[in-house]
Amino acid sequence: MLRTHKIRCYPNATMRRVLEQACDYRRYCYNQALATWNDMYDASLVLADKTARPNERQVRNELVNNKADWQYRRSARILQLAVHDLAHAWANFFNPEMPEHRKPRFKSKKRSRCSFKTDRAMVVNDKLRLDKPHGYRDRWYDIRLAEKPRWLGTIKLAAIVKEADGYYACLCIDVAKPESLPESQQVCGVDANIGKFVYNDGEAMSAIRGLTEQLVSLYNRVSLYQRRLARKRQANPKHFRSNNYRATKTKLQRTYQKVTRIQDDLLQKFTTMLVKTNGMLAIENLDVKHMKMNKRLAKNLHRSLFGRFKVLMKDKVQWYGRQLIIVDRFYPSTQRCSRCGLVKTGDDKLTLAGNVLHSTKHHEFHCYGCGAQLERDENAVQNLIQYAQGQAMS
Repeated sequence: MLRTHKIRCYPNATMRRVLEQACDYRRYCYNQALATWNDMYDASLVLADKTARPNERQVRNELVNNKADWQYRRSARILQLAVHDLAHAWANFFNPEMPEHRKPRFKSKKRSRCSFKTDRAMVVNDKLRLDKPHGYRDRWYDIRLAEKPRWLGTIKLAAIVKEADGYYACLCIDVAKPESLPESQQVCGVDANIGKFVYNDGEAMSAIRGLTEQLVSLYNRVSLYQRRLARKRQANPKHFRSNNYRATKTKLQRTYQKVTRIQDDLLQKFTTMLVKTNGMLAIENLDVKHMKMNKRLAKNLHRSLFGRFKVLMKDKVQWYGRQLIIVDRFYPSTQRCSRCGLVKTGDDKLTLAGNVLHSTKHHEFHCYGCGAQLERDENAVQNLIQYAQGQAMS
């Protein structure tokens, strides 16, 4: 089973230049492969020959056969993996199950992420050793890592990424699947809200905040830096890349990095806790794309990371051997009474502001069948649990 461990790297000055050249070479190979792919496709249209359509092997062979002399001083695996990534991008673009995947585009040096991949990396004496090209004659060093890899196994792929504070190595390691956790009969439902997740902790209800005060403060700082950058571009549209502009941009990148790390740490710990303490979990399959069409909620929905939460849950239940029930998108967990099963319709429906007709607030759920007065989120969690139990019995 493949697991990925992201580790901070500390290359010396020589290897830092090597990594920068490798990132530039990867972008060059990707753009050259995309141009070759487009030319081959246009030629197949002119000839009206579908068998002449480009594929990964043809494009890779074309680039290898037309290598320049300076390219032999770069790793051959960078070129091959760049073409592989391009082929994967085209496959996703034509996949009917991924209608939102956009067409592959050329990578810009100013806006693209600085990274490259290799499948010939290894860890020797707690240091990362990259594959040295055959034509490279200068000095070559192992790269010091901030920590040891978390798992023991074969490194299948290594991706070197440059972020705001330095280089990171993402090691994809083939490890043995861990022993299954002790069986648990507890069923947990998780109701995702803007800024918090509500779930049942045993018999009681608990909540964890997804947007803490620290995150709100960091997002305010992000908005401040974005306004400053926008003013600098408006004041001097042709020559705005001054030292102050670069300094502000670096502050913005570091703030975004801090936000990402805090949110990822929060979600990782929360999902691990849920999977380890519950045998069956139920989450909603939210239509986040259409929910973001509400301009007043789009930013907060994006910051709540509903999609990231679902991806982590799917991965961890497979890793730990638990069961995950993804509730149907149209299941009325908010409108249904968890005690009598009455579903609100028409003017009785709850909205984000509550119910104006019955003068109820956002967090209140009043059942007009059995008269129960419940918390809205707690009622939704109970409905998710009942749905999961029904799916398990069927």
